[in-house]
Amino acid sequence: MSAGIVFHLLATLAYAVLAISLWRPLSKGGAQVSTGKVRRVCLAGAIVLHGAALAQAILPQHSLHLNWALALSAAIWMGMVIFWLESLVMRIDGLLLILLPAATVASVLAALSPNGHVVAHAGSEWLRIHLIIALMAYALITVAALQAMLMTALDRQLHRPIEQESNRSVLGRALDTLPPLLLQEVLLFRLILIGFAILTLTVITGAVVSMRLTDQLLPMDHKTVFTLLSWVTFGILLLGRHLRGWRGRIALRWTLAGFAFLLLSYTGSRFVLDVILQRG
Repeated sequence: MSAGIVFHLLATLAYAVLAISLWRPLSKGGAQVSTGKVRRVCLAGAIVLHGAALAQAILPQHSLHLNWALALSAAIWMGMVIFWLESLVMRIDGLLLILLPAATVASVLAALSPNGHVVAHAGSEWLRIHLIIALMAYALITVAALQAMLMTALDRQLHRPIEQESNRSVLGRALDTLPPLLLQEVLLFRLILIGFAILTLTVITGAVVSMRLTDQLLPMDHKTVFTLLSWVTFGILLLGRHLRGWRGRIALRWTLAGFAFLLLSYTGSRFVLDVILQRG
């Protein structure tokens, strides 16, 4: 068993335990989600284990290996790092209710699919820079999409008839622990703005890498097309926000559409190739 698998399994266990520790009080009628100092330290430890797992799996013996599961795991890991840093200045503990299960699933999938394909031209410094920037953009937009899903669920709950506390579901109580929609919207657009900027750098560095390796500015393959569609989608969303004050449901729909395009640009296509078609 490789070190990457071991560390991913350890990260899976740590995330799962933390997720259970947050969800269990809600299932017993609790109404608050708080990480506290102990959970915060444990979360940092889980993130370190996850990072070590990715380093062992993606960068073995100075080479570069990647597949759909490792790409997803890396994106979720960077998302957890971003959350941890944001949580130092904002009360967003409730977001862990979805981030921890997502990190658990991503880690276990990476442990089950540890053998990534060797990335060609791995010795190229520009290619490594491009991949790091792309994963950062992927992570930011993934976290933004998860938050958009939570905001959509919370918006729907706010428009439902008020239920007695004793009759409320666990999910209903979980949604009540989330930050106010206005605060979440501020955080969402901050993530989208930074993610769009880094996605722009992804397109630029991708063009540089393509020119250096293939003499083509932007090869019109599925990754380029879906990445550009995602970039255009988030650009329109930010422009609509600035010019017309887009918010609420229209902003959430555009966020999820942009994330869907980005998901298809690599992880979705690699899943089809690696799992469904079983091609390396």
